[in-house]
Amino acid sequence: MRNAALALRIVLPAITAVLCVPSSAQYFRTTDYWKTHRNEITIGLGASNFLGELGGRDQIGSSFIWDLEVSQTRPGFSLGWRYYLRERLSLRTQLAYGVLAGNDNLTEEPARKRRNLSFRSDVYELALMLEIHPFLEELGHLYDIRGVKGQKSSRIGLYGFVGVGGFYFNPKAKFNNAWVELKPLRTEGQGMEGGPDEYSNFSLCIPMGIGIRKQLSKVLSVGLEMQYTKTFTDYIDDVSGNYYDNDLIADANGGVGSESGELAAFLADPQPEALRYSEGEQRGDPDDLDAYLFLRAQVHYKLYKYKTRSKKYRTRLRRQKIVF
Repeated sequence: MRNAALALRIVLPAITAVLCVPSSAQYFRTTDYWKTHRNEITIGLGASNFLGELGGRDQIGSSFIWDLEVSQTRPGFSLGWRYYLRERLSLRTQLAYGVLAGNDNLTEEPARKRRNLSFRSDVYELALMLEIHPFLEELGHLYDIRGVKGQKSSRIGLYGFVGVGGFYFNPKAKFNNAWVELKPLRTEGQGMEGGPDEYSNFSLCIPMGIGIRKQLSKVLSVGLEMQYTKTFTDYIDDVSGNYYDNDLIADANGGVGSESGELAAFLADPQPEALRYSEGEQRGDPDDLDAYLFLRAQVHYKLYKYKTRSKKYRTRLRRQKIVF
């Protein structure tokens, strides 16, 4: 009896203490905690670059990254909304803007340099992307108990993405300090007898890439993302196929000798008349479709949705030192 009484005197206070202490289970991150912040707004600011026939390195034009001409880098911007389907799987809808440019004068590859064409185009892209987050960014400690010091968590998140989208482009060339739209000039005889079909200013694309993130606070994180976009057009730079009869181009744009006709002929082939390419000679490569790159610094802001209307629960949840 004496041993039993002694045991009760030890056990009962311990049980009472456990029952009387406010429940701390809610201060631990549960397996479905991520559902309280499934929505996120993303803003990106950075650079864009063109990969295609015009400009590039001292080699034949290519839509791959190693043909990048750094000096033609232009600004880019994006605005996106992310929705987490699972803790490590999300969908992102994104509107992106960038300026693409290329100039044959910047390469020493003989054929490209002699062609001597240049362009720039604003690009507006709308895309839906699937993201996989194998490593999640985290802030705080291993356990979400307020004020407790413990094992540090991983701080950097890594993700990859691929999607489908559409974009608008409108190539222009500079002439006498003014930007001239190239599509209406039909520089390769588009829509004319014996020429290719006219191209559209809209095209489909496949964006893909990788990104890293770092958590700054409960709702805010920053990151860096690189996006490579494969397109289904070869006319972002208005160059794709073969040279067309220069006189016919001039005639279709106001006539040979007219100001508009001579402008169209010059932008189709800016060589002295005696050195101009003959009809049918190669101008671009229709089998190598254009692409472009975005490199962006990003800010991500989480939108919270609490599962209960209890004011007391929401207050305690906000006071936690939360790990994402």
